[in-house]
Amino acid sequence: MNMAKENKQSFEEAMADLEVIVKQLETGEVPLEEALEQFKKGMELSKACQETLTKAEETLTKIMSDDGQEVPFEEVGE
Repeated sequence: MNMAKENKQSFEEAMADLEVIVKQLETGEVPLEEALEQFKKGMELSKACQETLTKAEETLTKIMSDDGQEVPFEEVGE
């Protein structure tokens, strides 16, 4: 198992942090070195959030399949 961080953030916390980083970078007022660090951290947060969403989608698909419903995930909510 790959446990890079012992105290893992919740999805909501990671998204909130990512939003703050994006807003800071959009201002263009962050020094270059700090902007690069923020960008790197933002990419890591983005990857972690995407993995969480992928796992959630897989879980939902399994639940729907086990229930006998053949509903494609993309069509939900349309």
